[in-house]
Amino acid sequence: MQLTNTVPNVPISKFKRTKIIATVGPSSNSYESVLELIKSGANGIRLNFSHGNYEEREEQIKWIRKAEKEYGKPVAIIQDLQGPKIRLGDFDGIINVQTGQSLTFQYNADYERSKHIPTQYDLSKKVKRGERLYLYDGKVRTTVTSVKDGIVHARAENDGILIKRKGINLPDTDFEGDIITIKDKKDIAFGSTHDMDYVALSFVQYAEDIRNLRTMLRNLGSNAKIIAKVETKAAVDNIEEIVREADAVMVARGDLAIETEPESVPIVQRKIVGLGLKYVRPTIVATQMLASMTEMPEPTRAEVSDVATAVLIGADAVMLSDETANGQYPIEAVKVMKRVVMYTQSNAPYTVSYPEHDSDHTKHGAISDAVMTLADSLGAVAIVAETKSGATALQLSARRPARPIIAVTSDVRVAQQMAIVYGTKSYVRPDDKLAAFKLTDWLSHNKVLAKGDMIVTATGQYPGVVGTTDTIKVRVIE
Repeated sequence: MQLTNTVPNVPISKFKRTKIIATVGPSSNSYESVLELIKSGANGIRLNFSHGNYEEREEQIKWIRKAEKEYGKPVAIIQDLQGPKIRLGDFDGIINVQTGQSLTFQYNADYERSKHIPTQYDLSKKVKRGERLYLYDGKVRTTVTSVKDGIVHARAENDGILIKRKGINLPDTDFEGDIITIKDKKDIAFGSTHDMDYVALSFVQYAEDIRNLRTMLRNLGSNAKIIAKVETKAAVDNIEEIVREADAVMVARGDLAIETEPESVPIVQRKIVGLGLKYVRPTIVATQMLASMTEMPEPTRAEVSDVATAVLIGADAVMLSDETANGQYPIEAVKVMKRVVMYTQSNAPYTVSYPEHDSDHTKHGAISDAVMTLADSLGAVAIVAETKSGATALQLSARRPARPIIAVTSDVRVAQQMAIVYGTKSYVRPDDKLAAFKLTDWLSHNKVLAKGDMIVTATGQYPGVVGTTDTIKVRVIE
């Protein structure tokens, strides 16, 4: 067991509650950069499996684990699967498109010879007449008129241009559970032996997609949790059952804005966060949060407002993609995001509440409600939860307390997975009836807690046994 033996010199009053996920890429592809991302505020590191090779991934994983040990905080590693690569294929130059024009698409076609526009995915096996087919991030919108002999015929609805390898969105198309590709399966197998805490499933449409991935992970002996990426119209239509089936949910706003309507995304985002609280599932808001910082050292005012809004509505985590993977200011982007998170949580004008999504009434929930009430009444500085599986800390987190949750677990994987959960700071300690007591003494010695601080603890009489939290105590640090 790798115990938490070092701790960042940060008093408990300075803990941020909304977590930050950063993506490693060419701009941050070194141990020094990974360490700086973590020191600057990153709690999770996303590895985008649409790019790179396994040798690079192995090195990045080693960097992350070395950095988290050096800095003294658990970090979640997120494997983001590519999913179906639905893009235009290769062709020379630009294809001009006019409203009303008939276009044809064929898998791996030679455009110069056939005049069929090439695609990297065989659309003819999935699309049907009348379905919408959006090209180049929605810049060219077409409607399928027929499908015959492997050729998809479509009518252009607006003028525009097409460039090779640009994305295709299919908001009306049912992939019938066929979203985990051969490449994804290889990547999942790699991840199962390389210390992944989460696997993010792209282009989810149904809860069944998540069950299929869970079966694969179980068969491979992986205990990684599953993040459902909501980026399709079908996922929005089936959102409640998807949230219930997943371990966490990501609002992937790039493709989502194309598949639905841009104006619907803030409402969908809010609904997902509310459902996450109801079903005790962490939620992540992603895509273009600080997009201008890929090229500029400062964000726009709108981007600052966007990050603050995600904090105000109660998201567990906010995520940086190109900003830290390909941008010119990866470390600065994390620092800016942390500043916005800290200011917002310190000055929020209201408490997060979703009356339409009240939490289920369970034993775990009732104990968590009692802990929250006691901590509020006493003005406690923190809640300490002994947890084997993370369930107790998750239940407390879903109530969005205004004070940090200190989670004590003997499971290193659980500590890493809890790194992106709202308001939760995890420490690894052996199973012990006095685990919470010993940890708070250690935190006091390291100036995280101070003399006179009051804490409320949630513990169980059977340390290390899942589901046995049954005791609430109050302690004043001496």
